[in-house]
Amino acid sequence: MTTDLMRPEALAEAVLESFERTENPRLKEVLQSLTRHLHAFVAEVDLTFEEWETAIDFLTRTGHTCDDVRQEFILLSDVLGVSMLVETLNDIETPDATESTVLGPFHMVESPKRELGDNVSPSSVGQTCVVHGTVRAEDGTPVPGALVDVWQADADGFYDVQQPDLQPLGNGRGLFTTDDQGRFAFESIVPAHYPIPTDGPVGELLAATGRHAYRPAHIHFIVTAPGFRELTTHIFVDGSEYIDSDAVFAVKESLIRSFVPCPAGTDNPCGVTGEFVDAQIDITIHAESDDEN
Repeated sequence: MTTDLMRPEALAEAVLESFERTENPRLKEVLQSLTRHLHAFVAEVDLTFEEWETAIDFLTRTGHTCDDVRQEFILLSDVLGVSMLVETLNDIETPDATESTVLGPFHMVESPKRELGDNVSPSSVGQTCVVHGTVRAEDGTPVPGALVDVWQADADGFYDVQQPDLQPLGNGRGLFTTDDQGRFAFESIVPAHYPIPTDGPVGELLAATGRHAYRPAHIHFIVTAPGFRELTTHIFVDGSEYIDSDAVFAVKESLIRSFVPCPAGTDNPCGVTGEFVDAQIDITIHAESDDEN
């Protein structure tokens, strides 16, 4: 190192050169690009030492807020739009598959295995809904034996892990296996819109920038099957508040679903006898090629 490193451009080049012997080419590419952008950002905004300390403190507290049931770093990625950018870039590779969207910070608990037609929210009170669909490959072939992992908030906008004294762990969650025709179905209650957690550093960021913390009502899905790329997606309740201003930028038009009112006695795959609302999502997953494997 020499005094030449006093020049910002020379310092950046020295850091870039330090990664030249990285054996993994992708790791080398990512680290060098990150270095270029970080150094350019710091120079562009003329970052002060006090601002740097504030940023370090913010990231440190973000890490300390993470635990077994909450992932504050995912929440930070969500509100900055980075999660959706990653999803969108990966969707470009699979244009015929169902569009993906963010994982969210609450997929931190293993969903209980349930039988097709079971109620995923037996401890919740609210409007009954029946959610059903078929998992298919991009050529339209049904995918039997696919795992469909679902989780959602209750009618007050809370996940089980947020209310351990009120909701048993696993309420609002279910892991299903599609039948020999690729079909799945479950009973639940219509979820509510809700605010993302604001009691941590991400909440401070939203408050400081005048942004609201709300997400429209939705149900999460992860779909997996041997030989297929994992899909993380949602369905959004049509007409929900905040459908046009999701705090994490995750709403895609193709994922909005009507929850259609059905009178008592309407045939349904869950055996619900009373009134309910019906929502259908047929899910298309991408078959991985040998190159992707």
